[in-house]
Amino acid sequence: MEEMEMIIFEIISNGGNAKGLAYEAIASAEEGDFEKAEALLKEADESLVKAHQIQTNLIQSEAAGQHHDVTVLFVHAQDHLMTAMEVRTLAENFIKINKRLYALENK
Repeated sequence: MEEMEMIIFEIISNGGNAKGLAYEAIASAEEGDFEKAEALLKEADESLVKAHQIQTNLIQSEAAGQHHDVTVLFVHAQDHLMTAMEVRTLAENFIKINKRLYALENK
């Protein structure tokens, strides 16, 4: 497999992992397990940092003059990363809301 394809699959893999962990964090918060939810978000962040670093490396190499072909797979990877970042942000908000609901219901 071509080097660029391997790089692209790393972005997809890390983005997908982060998104899955964010959804797991939401589910944990809905069950009232906020400690687990926070741990899952932290794990999601680690995957996002990896994916974002790969993306940053590609941007820097392009800025240095190394051209990268824009393939459907590359666009898919970017889409995967951006949606993972958005789901992670939403997960944080859902966890906050669930904490408030849990506190209100258990007064």
